[in-house]
Amino acid sequence: MAKEFSRTQRVAQQLQKELALILQRELKEPRLAMTTISSVDVSRDMGYAKVYITFLTIGDQTEEESLAILREKAPYIRSLLGKQIRLRVTPELNFIFDQSLTEGMRISNLVSKAVRDDEDRRGDEDEEKGEE
Repeated sequence: MAKEFSRTQRVAQQLQKELALILQRELKEPRLAMTTISSVDVSRDMGYAKVYITFLTIGDQTEEESLAILREKAPYIRSLLGKQIRLRVTPELNFIFDQSLTEGMRISNLVSKAVRDDEDRRGDEDEEKGEE
């Protein structure tokens, strides 16, 4: 029977779950209240983890500020993670802003606009044919 998931994928899933709980319960930072972990990529030696995150920013808060806060607190988060997960080495965390959500929304808006424009053109052509 072939392996369905590699060990790095299973570790990445577990890291994602534990990091979400840590950000939700342990970190007392109101500026990070609406943080979502999109995915986690773990290196083959499990020494490093890329944590892709998105933010729901409130007020004048920016993604860059939230990302800077997370990067500053990365050693503390890593220590909490080490207590939750039994690994020989707790991966070093590298937080990266995930642009896929905003890019997906932008593409969806472009497709919707193109469909509306096409329908408007068809409506104008039908009106012109009806006048003739």
